[in-house]
Amino acid sequence: MPKETAKPFYMKPWFWAVVVVAVLGLWLWSNYNSIVIANINVDNKWAQVQTQYQRRYDLIPRLVNTTSAYAQFEKSTLTEITQLRSQWAAAPTPEEQVQVTNQLESAISRLLLVFENYPNLKTIDALARLQDELAGTENRVAVARQDYNNVVRDYNTAIKIFPGSLVAGMFGFKERTYYEAVSGAEEPPGVPGTLGV
Repeated sequence: MPKETAKPFYMKPWFWAVVVVAVLGLWLWSNYNSIVIANINVDNKWAQVQTQYQRRYDLIPRLVNTTSAYAQFEKSTLTEITQLRSQWAAAPTPEEQVQVTNQLESAISRLLLVFENYPNLKTIDALARLQDELAGTENRVAVARQDYNNVVRDYNTAIKIFPGSLVAGMFGFKERTYYEAVSGAEEPPGVPGTLGV
């Protein structure tokens, strides 16, 4: 009876079981890392939105002080703007920050539209410079929001399509919220001399 030769290791069932487990592990690891990177990118872009909001909110005390120094009007709006700035700083979640920001944008728009009724305010250099700075900041905010929404879209797509949906479900990744403007936001805030209002 001829002697049976040993099968090479790659012909044994345990070898193929190890290969399958290794391939599945690499697949899982790769998909998990892709989703983690997308999630980190969303956080990074939100931080950039917050940076632009902070730039805007740093301008608010200067705008309020300059306006108060030259005109005694719209005290309630100036008070509201100051209060909303404080609320934004204390808001614990991005969603709450967006809500406060929308209210603040409305109040700033009302204030800037009032400037149209006071032509003598347009001649004050300090106020004109602040308005220009605010207009530039508004442009930066718009770009940062768009960038944020783009990465949220990419992340949400990654966790909804196969195979990312399996990995997202296993590790508890949740859909992220887009920045959504409030009704009427399609109308730009009036910044006299800079936005054509």
